[in-house]
Amino acid sequence: MVPLSWYVALSAMMFVTGLVGVLIRRNIVVVLLCIEIMLNAVNINFVAFSDYLHLIDGQIFVFFVITVAAAEVAIGLGIIISLFRLRESVNMDDYNLLKL
Repeated sequence: MVPLSWYVALSAMMFVTGLVGVLIRRNIVVVLLCIEIMLNAVNINFVAFSDYLHLIDGQIFVFFVITVAAAEVAIGLGIIISLFRLRESVNMDDYNLLKL
């Protein structure tokens, strides 16, 4: 049986990898994928602690997180496609549309 600390360490490494990707990368699609990595790291924690505590609540909550992540990807990709058609670039530095 794998100890809980291994799952937490894996989740922490995945979360940090996603966070670094969000902070460093300038490509919108890569940033969206890094956010997905961060959400999956949280899901690993939910499932690991759910199994460790013998509760089903964490595993049920994972389904809600996956649902929200799927909606986020669908809306995010739609926005990215419309911005690409407008500016013909997926580089975040090219978009200052939301600045006042």
